Amino acid sequence: MVEEHWWNGVSAPRGRRDVYIRTDGQRWEVQAQIGGAAGRSKIQECPSRGSASILAGAWRGSGAGWREVRR
Repeated sequence: MVEEHWWNGVSAPRGRRDVYIRTDGQRWEVQAQIGGAAGRSKIQECPSRGSASILAGAWRGSGAGWREVRR
């Protein structure tokens, strides 16, 4: 299940970046996706929600254009 999702605000597929925090209720993971749904992605497992939040923030970086996607 997706707990949090951000995107960089770029709608062109090649420039789009997404960061997700997901959980199955026991395990946590962060996914960074580049290039939209057809692009590349990296997934990192995390031991807790706190560590997943820290990693997601690091992967987003300090860019001001990131927006949280509400479900």
